[in-house]
Amino acid sequence: MEALARKAAKVLLFCGLFFLAGRYVHTYPLPMTLSQQHYLIVISETFGVADYEMFYIGSMIAIDLVVTILAYSILMRLWQRYCARE
Repeated sequence: MEALARKAAKVLLFCGLFFLAGRYVHTYPLPMTLSQQHYLIVISETFGVADYEMFYIGSMIAIDLVVTILAYSILMRLWQRYCARE
């Protein structure tokens, strides 16, 4: 039962970090400027994606996931070092 609680806590930590990354990791000001919209359209056409808004959403989710994985791995390493000291 203890192992299940630990795994559930880790899943909740990862979900919380993903929520925070989605909330606070931005690459643009709201709303986007016209030049940023132009660059987004050009980049999405370069990759062959017709729907540039979906391309942006997908790329932001990927960036948020990478940030979450990095933050989670750093927190887990810090926690292991903290527990090793005791």
